Amino acid sequence: MTNVRVAGVGLTHFGSHPERTSRDLFAEAGAVALEDAGVPREDVESVFYGNFMGEVAEHQGHTGPLAAEALGVRAPATRYESACASSGVALRQAVKDVRNGEADVLVVGGAERMSHVGTDETTEGLAIAADDLYEVRAGLTFPGAYGLMARAYFEEHGGSREDLAHIAVKNHANAVGNEHAQYQKEITVEQALDSPTVASPLHLYDACPITDGASAAVLVSDDYADEHDLDAPVAVTGTGQGGDMMALQDRASMAASPAADDAAAEAYDDAGIDADDVDLAEVHDCFTIAEVLAVESLGFAERGDGITAAREGETRKDGRIPVNLSGGLKAKGHPVGATGVSQLAEVTSLLRGDHHNSDAVSGARVGVAHNAGGTVASATVHVLEVLD
Repeated sequence: MTNVRVAGVGLTHFGSHPERTSRDLFAEAGAVALEDAGVPREDVESVFYGNFMGEVAEHQGHTGPLAAEALGVRAPATRYESACASSGVALRQAVKDVRNGEADVLVVGGAERMSHVGTDETTEGLAIAADDLYEVRAGLTFPGAYGLMARAYFEEHGGSREDLAHIAVKNHANAVGNEHAQYQKEITVEQALDSPTVASPLHLYDACPITDGASAAVLVSDDYADEHDLDAPVAVTGTGQGGDMMALQDRASMAASPAADDAAAEAYDDAGIDADDVDLAEVHDCFTIAEVLAVESLGFAERGDGITAAREGETRKDGRIPVNLSGGLKAKGHPVGATGVSQLAEVTSLLRGDHHNSDAVSGARVGVAHNAGGTVASATVHVLEVLD
């Protein structure tokens, strides 16, 4: 079975781009990825595209072919939708296609444009990733859902708002110097604690922003990389996907994410590694409590210990397992359909040594990308390694 090489990656600036379209943003990210890879457009055999809110925010469905057309690629293109894990799922399918020998060159990525419709409409649009019958009609929003998960975690394992604030402070500090990040500014624990309440116990700095942006990556087989003398030292060596009950009330616990547990176990087994082998990770911190659940699912902390990982320095830049060196969704931003592949792009750059925070993890050889949909009813985990 061939390795799946990450030949090139590309990102737009994450932030507010109300004057642009999703397809335009994806074209920019894809062009950067193709140039980074040194791969011509005519060699691309298929495009895998993640997008969640196209119909709601841009009155546009069937977005896969539009994304390929904007990129200048004439090849089959498919849109993948799995809420905030849309491009994570697209990535998993692309990896399978290269492994299966169905293709040698693929573009995978995603885009989202939300800021132009305002906070109220964006919040309502994102809410359709929850169970409409049993959650949305009862008034539940995603800040509310993650507030419930934080309360459940505190009741089951302990923890405090200050523990969560340390996660926000860490990720904001990591985003300083990231040219793609929406917020390149440091904050203090006191600022996080004093910020307005969003959905108790979560406050403003516990939540990721509304973001426009796009991501892309070029995946190639070993044969293509060798034949074209590509410099592509990083490969996707493990892929996993998990699922859970959609509505929170149907789950055994709201203080864990079994979909991510399963995705991590499958990805680690696929790569032939375990959690102790991982040098760094990009995880889905749409809210600070989500990072807690992620580091536990990935095996970086025991259940109930993830809440203090940032406060005790374990997941900081100079810690045992640095998490979200990009700034994470929290500070880098969260253009929903683009997030999964943006995490792949960040991990690839960190392992290649051309990331703004690469010096903090010099010598790193194994990275993980964790992408979650909704309240983690769906999750993907991918392992990336530097090949010898």
